Order: sequence, then C-alpha cells, then structure tokens
Amino acid sequence: MRFGRIDYLNLLPFHVFMKRYLRFSQPQMAIRHGAGVPSAVNRAFETRRVDAAFVSSIRARRCRRAPLGIIARGEVQSVLLIPGTESKKDSASATSNVLADLLGLEGEVVIGDRALRAYSEGVEAVDLAALWRERYGLPFVFAVLCHRGHDEKIGRLARAFARRPQKIPQYLLRRAAERSGIPVPVIRAYLEKIDYRLDHRSLRGLQTFLRLAAIR
Repeated sequence: MRFGRIDYLNLLPFHVFMKRYLRFSQPQMAIRHGAGVPSAVNRAFETRRVDAAFVSSIRARRCRRAPLGIIARGEVQSVLLIPGTESKKDSASATSNVLADLLGLEGEVVIGDRALRAYSEGVEAVDLAALWRERYGLPFVFAVLCHRGHDEKIGRLARAFARRPQKIPQYLLRRAAERSGIPVPVIRAYLEKIDYRLDHRSLRGLQTFLRLAAIR
C-alpha cells in the first residue's frame, strides 16, 4: 500500500506514529511514503499514485474515509489570511482557499509552516479556523484520511493512532525546528491545537463546510 505524506508540522505526530507502527506491524510493511504539499498529495491520491492520504476536505467529498483528520477546534495558527485589497491564494492549499472565500475575506491565504512562522513573528493576520469556530460553533476539518481499498489495514491503523497521544522525541522536534525555522516551544504549543479524531462534531463541521462550498 502506498501512503501519501504531507510534509507539514501538523502531521508530525502521525509520521512518528507511522514509523513505530511499521516497525512492529508486519501487515503494514508494504506501506510506502511520498512527500508533498496538500495540493500535490490530493493529485497523487486522485490519480491513484497513492492508495491512502490525508486529502484536503474540499476534495474528499466522495472518498472512503477513515475516522481521522486534521482538525482545529479553535485557533490553529497555521492557516491564516493576511488582510489586503486583493485576494491571493496559496497554491499549496485547496481547502483553505475555499474557506477564506466562504468567510468573505480578502487578502493573502498562507498555510502550513510558512503561516506558523508568520504567526510566531507577530504578523497581523486572521486565523481562519478561529473565525470559522466563532461563526459556526463547530470544529474545522482541513483534511481527512481517505483510502482506496485496504479497509482492514486502514481501520487498524486509525484505531491504533487514535488510541493514545504520540510522544515526539526531542531530537525530532529539534530537527523540525531547524528545517522549518520555528522554535521548538512554538511547535509544541501549535501541536496541542491540532486534533485528529473525526468525531461527531468534527463530521458536522465537515458537512457544514462542504454544504456551504457547494452553494457558494
């Protein structure tokens, strides 16, 4: 099974989990990773170059889903809009660009590690997940774990990941800080804002977003 990998900090706990899971779970040893930004991983899944991936919510309407996602229940810090008179989309994103439009905002959409750096540097910006929560009272789901077949394997994997929080070794945090230019304490605080359990309220948030996007 080929597994598409988004190389952003918000999935660092999942990548740590996968490394351990592959080591101790023989049936999963065929999983292979390819790294990319969300838009690239979306294309890889849609063109069947990978069998499973965290797919942007706006592109996951009809996919077979595991009960995992990239979810913000309030402020997220890594999906921002820098106000301006002209709209500028982030080419790495799909869902966040649509979210900015739904919220009626103009400016530059910035996502991922670049957005988190801007937040940590005090750049004036709107946190899109926080504004969504303020308006609709629901979590915002940025991506969901989609898969094409392999139901039993993906089900076991999802349950194992959701069972307990992942402890990230200090050396990996330092490596992530060096790569991203974001201090370790900021990374730690940021990861506490990300949830991965696609529960009832998260599904309501996802369904609300998809419904609004369909009629905009």
